[in-house]
Amino acid sequence: MKVVIKTEVVGYYLEIMRGFDRKLFEALKPKNADMEIVEFTGSKKGDLVKLKFNKPIAIEWTSVITEHGENKKEAWFIDEGTVLPYPLKKWRHKHRVLKINDSHSYIIDEMNYECVNPLITIILKPFVYLAFYPRKKVYQQYFNNFKPKEI
Repeated sequence: MKVVIKTEVVGYYLEIMRGFDRKLFEALKPKNADMEIVEFTGSKKGDLVKLKFNKPIAIEWTSVITEHGENKKEAWFIDEGTVLPYPLKKWRHKHRVLKINDSHSYIIDEMNYECVNPLITIILKPFVYLAFYPRKKVYQQYFNNFKPKEI
């Protein structure tokens, strides 16, 4: 099942992509979730993200960055789940930053997932959408005040 959320932000696409670091990941943590970032090594191929949700039940989630790249129109990286909470069986999240012009970009979250049962996969879609929708506001606030790192 695929869920896509697209957000326009202020900034050049390559500078926005460089902003996908631990600080942004901390800002994206759901406000009402008891979630701990156990490990975050970056957004390049081979990097790792480990999360632990403590309430209402303890859940672990581990993703590995399996691909990253850029061209003249966009930059991206893909994380794929290696340790997922039940009922998820597969998780693939492509983070894309698409150039609109030299001062604006789109951040596109493309989540593809599969559950242990096709019916659960369908039922879960609105919950996945609602879980990621608040990122729109966070992205806009974060990148409106973003100062790019020096290369």
